[in-house]
Amino acid sequence: MTDSAFLELAGGDAIAYRHTPGSTPGILFCAGFNSNMQGVKALALEQWCVAQGRQFTRFDYSGHGESGGWLEQGCIGRWRDDTLAVLDEVTSGPQLVVGSSMGGWIMLLVALARPQRMHALLGLAAAPDFTARLRAALTPAQLRQLAASGCADLPNCYDDGQPYRIGQQLLDEGDAHLLLGAEIAVDVPVRLIHGQRDEDVPWQLALALAEKIRGADVEVQLVKAGDHRLSEPVDLQRLRVTAAQLLSR
Repeated sequence: MTDSAFLELAGGDAIAYRHTPGSTPGILFCAGFNSNMQGVKALALEQWCVAQGRQFTRFDYSGHGESGGWLEQGCIGRWRDDTLAVLDEVTSGPQLVVGSSMGGWIMLLVALARPQRMHALLGLAAAPDFTARLRAALTPAQLRQLAASGCADLPNCYDDGQPYRIGQQLLDEGDAHLLLGAEIAVDVPVRLIHGQRDEDVPWQLALALAEKIRGADVEVQLVKAGDHRLSEPVDLQRLRVTAAQLLSR
């Protein structure tokens, strides 16, 4: 496996990415909050694309993985701009954008900003507007921590169990990018896969999101046994099959 390359941004942070050249439409993978481009779903898609000779790109938002910056200083607009920079300067041709969890929100924002580059969208436990739901769910202790320090720690049931640290800016700036209150002007094919055992993002959100997307070619796949990560072998096979169907359109 080759080492990561780095895209220098005007603000000073370097965005780490791994790009496999190949045929188009390509796939651009957008990870979730506090995740990175080394996740199971990204690697499974990359391996599949390599076998087909298809273009594939994965990357880390600022403050994530190998990229520069600090997580608690990040926000939705900044991570959208990171993604747009990778789309504009690393990828070529039409793209199937795949967004996992928060990456599903980023996916939609990128589609609105670059409609001419979109081939299709594939959301995995997509979580648009999650900052608004997060703010509403903060405990009194977390609100006090946020007021005192500008940051709050959230419990993490995954990986090493270290708390997520969010900043006030993430919550406040997220309000500028909320999507679910109006029609979402996306007209390319969209597929939304969501586990009904997802304890982080309710599966009903996929149905609400499908209603808001303007285009007619929108489908929701509910996975009764699926959790938030959707990373089991059967989930990865479903991901590959759905991506193949979208790429063939």
